[in-house]
Amino acid sequence: MLSTTRVKLSAMMFLQFFVWGAWYGQMSKYLLTQLHSTGDQVGNAYAAFSLAMIIAPFFVGMIADRYFAAQKVLGVLNLLGAVVLYFITQNTDADNFFYLILAYCITFAPTLALTSSIAMQQMTSPEKEFPGIRVLGTVSWIIVTNIVGFYGFGDKVTIFQLSMYAAAALGVFSFFLPDTPPKATTSTSFSQILGLDAFKLFKDRSFAIFFLSSVLICIPLSFYYAMANPSLTDGGMLNVENKMSLGQASEVIFMLLIPLAYTRLGVKKMLIVGLVAWIVRFVCFGYGDGGSGEWMLYLAIVLHGVCYDFFFVTGQIYTDNKAGEKIKSSAQGLISLATYGIGMGIGSKLSGMVLDMYTRPDGTKDWLAVWLVPAGIAAAVLIVFVLLFTDNTRKSAAKEELVSGSL
Repeated sequence: MLSTTRVKLSAMMFLQFFVWGAWYGQMSKYLLTQLHSTGDQVGNAYAAFSLAMIIAPFFVGMIADRYFAAQKVLGVLNLLGAVVLYFITQNTDADNFFYLILAYCITFAPTLALTSSIAMQQMTSPEKEFPGIRVLGTVSWIIVTNIVGFYGFGDKVTIFQLSMYAAAALGVFSFFLPDTPPKATTSTSFSQILGLDAFKLFKDRSFAIFFLSSVLICIPLSFYYAMANPSLTDGGMLNVENKMSLGQASEVIFMLLIPLAYTRLGVKKMLIVGLVAWIVRFVCFGYGDGGSGEWMLYLAIVLHGVCYDFFFVTGQIYTDNKAGEKIKSSAQGLISLATYGIGMGIGSKLSGMVLDMYTRPDGTKDWLAVWLVPAGIAAAVLIVFVLLFTDNTRKSAAKEELVSGSL
């Protein structure tokens, strides 16, 4: 890959996650403080992202991949997104906000797949080259959340203004990215997007349990994204956005540990570690505070790397191994639709309902009660998973190694 191409792709990833990181984790605090939204309205706003994630694969697979160059689609979507973000900055009504954020998410969600596609199509060895470029996205998220925290506008409309300017910049920059023409001869089919080809994997009980666990654990995940920021703020923690960026830093560290852990522990134990980490972090969120219990809040934040990498990234590897080459894309598409679409959609809606349930008449929140709900869900998923899941991939690998050794 040419150095100029690498620089352009790295800049693309940086801007992509700058746009997202500026508003996503802070949106709940903005809604609660500036628009005086109810918990249900906050949950609906986050559910809008999940709805858009369900629509996005169809847009990319059935339209963008077939008829238009990916970099041009990326440019147009970001410019449209910047326009919608402008209207969001002018809005002061909590009910109208849902429709505006839904419209924005519909423009944004497809860009996640498009940026990855643009990058990978310029590479000869994506498995070696992509991580070094994708990591710029995580670095960008850390930088933008620290900017928000340092200047203290996590609850201000400034988060959307910052995203708007970045989206406009990425929109213009996209037209200067390496050409990524449509792949008319290899377009993804409707059934592949739905992941219908991967339904045969459900004949394996363990994969079915893994799939169900992945969907259910996305419900607690939604609580984290929607409620962590206002919860930490109410708990007395200062510079919340800066400290929450430690979660992305830990994500990078534990991502690098996956190969070693995968070899030593295997899929089942890694997934169990991830589930246990979810329970511990929610308990820490509930019982921690900005005083003597602040260490619990730090622990809850830093555990993000274990929670996300050891369950979701490990789960992607497990799915790849189970599916094989023929239905690999369908299997990953099915997991993405079910988790980021259905699971997080349910979780976002539920988190808002739970917040309203535990909001006192004076407007204060019983955060301990709120956090014990996702902790309980994660505990139930852990029990089912431990009892019913078997790591068949590890046994198959051992069998193949034994057979090859005897030949």
